[in-house]
Amino acid sequence: MQNKKIFEAVLKASRSLPLMSEAEINQVLLKVADAAEANKDFILQENKKDLSRMDPEDPKYDRLLLTAERIDGIAADIRNVSKLKSPLGKQLMETERPNGMKISKVTVPFGVIGIIYEARPNVSFDVFSLCFKSGNACVLKGGSDAADSNKAIVKVIKDVLIAEGVSSDILQLLPPDRESTAELLNAHGYVDLLIPRGSAGLINYVRENATIPVIETGAGICHTYVDKAADVQKAADIVFNAKTRRPSVCNALDCMVIHKDKLGDLPKICDQLKNEKVIIYADPEAYSELKESYPADLLKEATPESFGTEFLSLKMSVKTVDSFENAVEYVSDHTSKHSECIVSEDQEAIERYLKVIDAGAVYANVSTAFTDGAQFGLGAEIGISTQKLHARGPMALEELTSYKWIVKGNGQVRPK
Repeated sequence: MQNKKIFEAVLKASRSLPLMSEAEINQVLLKVADAAEANKDFILQENKKDLSRMDPEDPKYDRLLLTAERIDGIAADIRNVSKLKSPLGKQLMETERPNGMKISKVTVPFGVIGIIYEARPNVSFDVFSLCFKSGNACVLKGGSDAADSNKAIVKVIKDVLIAEGVSSDILQLLPPDRESTAELLNAHGYVDLLIPRGSAGLINYVRENATIPVIETGAGICHTYVDKAADVQKAADIVFNAKTRRPSVCNALDCMVIHKDKLGDLPKICDQLKNEKVIIYADPEAYSELKESYPADLLKEATPESFGTEFLSLKMSVKTVDSFENAVEYVSDHTSKHSECIVSEDQEAIERYLKVIDAGAVYANVSTAFTDGAQFGLGAEIGISTQKLHARGPMALEELTSYKWIVKGNGQVRPK
């Protein structure tokens, strides 16, 4: 195992974190936020090396890209995390047994959390801040696309840790090679929880090959259902925002599902999209409605592959349904259980949709672009869980804790 010493070091360092006070943790986080801004030029310089190796037309390019504004945003998120209440030491239950034993259930860190991610260097900052605030050490396994950016970010963080007298081993960056991935997937006794962030291919690979606990995050096939009772302007604004704000991220819109009674409004709903050159793959009914108003070079006839696809680019599909029930059935059959939306003024339809659609986040008259830890008031996120075991939706501080039972007594022994 080429990374055994790294795993040993992070495990040993993790044992010191529960002894740090909340004030000490917050001070380090504020120093990291300051350092991110102070080292902006260095980080951007290293990020440019990564960008130079990627085709700007690649959907991952925007995820890889760091800018001065994005670094400022990252620093702001870290400061927000520092202001949040610690999730540790919360008493979830307390009872006293007839024999005088006092039993309590208390939140604790997992210990060591491993993160596998692709071309998203901001994840390095997000993961560290959330893990550190929740008392966890972390092992990062970034992709080769972001190798230089990740090294720069980890250096900035480690410099702060050393200056503040905290073991720099609580944060480790593995080499961006496949052998390191295999070792992390099987790091028994070293890593308590593994969280993959990235494409469906990455998440499926981790799920199928890991032998340590995994929480699935990231892959988003997101729909917006435009109900027959939808407000047309709301629908147009929500669809435009969900598709074009940042098309390369997992909460971006992939498919608009529209009730047949609303087809006459489809040209208006899609009007803003042509300004951003969004390619639409329309089913026959939607194609017929759009062919006279939407640019011919941007309008395509849908194929089976157009549906149930995460585009991660300025592309989307349109599916026509003839009833609310068919909309629910279509979304349920194609969702990745990430983020789903209904646009409607019918409160009964809204409540039914919110109850029956099975996803981490379900919206009524709101863009799916809001599925984000910071937007949910969580400070930042370590990922969007699309499963149901332990955590679901944006994962932040609360989801990075487990619990243990504390039993106090005065010499009690159990009878034979």
